[in-house]
Amino acid sequence: MRRSTALRLVPVLLAASVSIAGCASWGGKTETVEEQMKNKDYKFGSLLGTDGGLNLFGKNKRGGDQDTAGGIGVNSFLWRASLDTLSFMPIASADPFGGVILTDWYTPPDSPNERFKVNLYIMDRQLRADGVRVSVFKQQRTGNDWRDINVGPETAGTLEDAVLTRARQLRVAQNAAAR
Repeated sequence: MRRSTALRLVPVLLAASVSIAGCASWGGKTETVEEQMKNKDYKFGSLLGTDGGLNLFGKNKRGGDQDTAGGIGVNSFLWRASLDTLSFMPIASADPFGGVILTDWYTPPDSPNERFKVNLYIMDRQLRADGVRVSVFKQQRTGNDWRDINVGPETAGTLEDAVLTRARQLRVAQNAAAR
């Protein structure tokens, strides 16, 4: 009986000693958060904490603002602006690494015999006028069938302009908040 009790205590004692050893200071100085942030090796907001880490809070390794988030492959302002602009449509697929947003069919409440679908592509990591490409598809109901209808290029251009305008607003707001 004594031996089995002792064997049961071994894992408990091992866990306790590891816990105590982890809490003990090994003679090193404990840094405050401010000191860690001043240390240029500290990656504030980094998921992995190394040069290859994913940046979560919009600061680059030098502590400055950046136009693209490290966690996505495209310009973060264009990405957020695209989602904001298309928020009235059901999103079928959104790929932040490839910069592709595909919507499902959307039927406006005032015209139940028409429906629209949008494919939006973010082309660049920079906030540029040619950084967004939109394709709009339209169908019209005839009986029980949906038939494709041509959409003028001005519709896609209007959506692109709306995304770019919203992206600029987001960038201005972030720069104002940083000051």
